[in-house]
Amino acid sequence: MTTATSYQNAPDLVNDDYIVIGLATCFIKEDGEVHQVEVIEPIPSAALEALLKGIPTSYKLACATTLGALLDGDTPFLPDGFPESAQLGEEFVSRVFAAARTYKRRETAKSLIPLETTYTDLNYSIERKRVLNAARVVTKEDNIKQHSHTHKVL
Repeated sequence: MTTATSYQNAPDLVNDDYIVIGLATCFIKEDGEVHQVEVIEPIPSAALEALLKGIPTSYKLACATTLGALLDGDTPFLPDGFPESAQLGEEFVSRVFAAARTYKRRETAKSLIPLETTYTDLNYSIERKRVLNAARVVTKEDNIKQHSHTHKVL
């Protein structure tokens, strides 16, 4: 039996819908220094399948739960078992709704991590740092020199 919900922006979802959230190690660059932070994010079904195949990831763990355990209406709260210092990722609520829909479409992904369990055997690596506030600055030196005949009609 599913529980009725008042998700204003997701009328197709209910409290009992399956979702996987992960605890990721990310970095923030401030004043030329890089600081490590822990971020709680939803993991869509396709990403979960890739993570369980052993690709290197910044996720320390993945926890299978329900929408009702993460949201009170459209208000998110810190899930049980996650560190108090962890912060919720950007646009957490809309990303949780989007990820929950991927599990509704791909029912077999729900069997990868049983409900109310935490998977910690991920290939955790921070060799490639995931910087959250990275800004890409394009300069003239980034332009590629073209051969002089490139735009000529021969």
